[in-house]
Amino acid sequence: MELSSGPKKQLHPAQVLVLGFAAVILTGAILLNMPFSSLDGKSVGFVNALFTSTSATCVTGLVVVDTGTHWTMFGKIVIMLLIQVGGLGFMTMATLISIVMGRKISLKSRMVIQEAFNQSTVAGAVRLVQYVLIVTFTIEGIAALLLMTRFIPIYGWKTGIFFGIFHSVSGFCNAGFDLIGGYRNMMPFTTDIVINFTLMGLIIIGGLGFSVITELMALKKFSKLSLHSKVVLSVTGMLIVGGTLLILLFEYANPGTLGGLTWPQKIMAALFQSVTPRTAGFNTLDLSKYTMSTQLVTIILMFIGGSPGATAGGIKTTTFGLIIAQVISVIIGKDDVELFRRRIAPEAINKALAIFSLALSLVLAVAMFLSFTDPGHSFMDLIFETVSAFATVGLSLNVTPTLSIPGRLIISLTMFVGRLGPLTMVIAIASRQAKKTNKKYPEGKILVG
Repeated sequence: MELSSGPKKQLHPAQVLVLGFAAVILTGAILLNMPFSSLDGKSVGFVNALFTSTSATCVTGLVVVDTGTHWTMFGKIVIMLLIQVGGLGFMTMATLISIVMGRKISLKSRMVIQEAFNQSTVAGAVRLVQYVLIVTFTIEGIAALLLMTRFIPIYGWKTGIFFGIFHSVSGFCNAGFDLIGGYRNMMPFTTDIVINFTLMGLIIIGGLGFSVITELMALKKFSKLSLHSKVVLSVTGMLIVGGTLLILLFEYANPGTLGGLTWPQKIMAALFQSVTPRTAGFNTLDLSKYTMSTQLVTIILMFIGGSPGATAGGIKTTTFGLIIAQVISVIIGKDDVELFRRRIAPEAINKALAIFSLALSLVLAVAMFLSFTDPGHSFMDLIFETVSAFATVGLSLNVTPTLSIPGRLIISLTMFVGRLGPLTMVIAIASRQAKKTNKKYPEGKILVG
């Protein structure tokens, strides 16, 4: 696994990630564009194949054709493999192949793994990959068996087994692709306890990040967890609970969503719809019938997303937590940002603000261009679609299949940037990090607020 572009110039790890994901997407697009990938025996068209491959590799879930009824078994398997590779990262799969073949993992490869999993050091990179693979396949296997208990009675043994495996991979990787058909996603299973809680468990675990999962599996008390894990778990819990309460408030009497359900079913459905915007993309309710308030809540949850080092997207829970902590510190007049009796380094705050600013700028820019290429949709629909693409969520207000060719290409690029992260993309394009210097200019004053 050689990561250099030649003897004279070394690629930055961020550039390797960008090129690696691009290569996986292109390969998937070529395979899905083949006539034998579609049930009608005709090519789906390269733009549509590219969109689907990007959505799968970037674990988003937005689709321009119905996954359950358009693709052959070959096409569905390709999509599932793209989801797995995209969720774990192409470097994880490349490392697995190298381990199986008995090849040594180079330092350059370890640096890319460090970049992919947001680790502070290359030490233990290969061991981390091995652990990630074991945990992933174990969790997906258990979840697949649980889902099979519901799918086999409905679809039969062959289809039920494949449905269990496919949706388990899609759930843990926070992809949101489904095989139910008719663009219904999980709406036929709104009241199914097993499917709802299995998918929610997959989404939450997959969105926590492997470093957090490692600590939790060590059965540590909350007080003994690292600061990172405390922030991830706290923010995740608050977002899930807060989202559930708001969705219950705004939708409890809506006949198109929660109105016709019993109270226990309302709570379960609201909980599911609070969990799934964390970049999963499954839905048990018809999103097009949401109230405007719930659409806005969903957009906020999607924008925040999951946690670093996970299969999820968005600006990440830690970024959101640091920004809120910074705002609180300014309000109460503290010089330092503190969380759980720990002072946060200014570099982390600056990085969080940079990620937030880049993400917000990207979302607004994409929505603006979509309003130009696809003027037939409301701006709220386009904002929803844009945030869903950027945060690699996959929830849609039925806009995706109707987008123009330019609109689909714009959303494809947005998913790509969202999966890799706007900061990673900027570093990759810049090709080098800014050089540190001891030179300091005189301090200037600017009025703020």
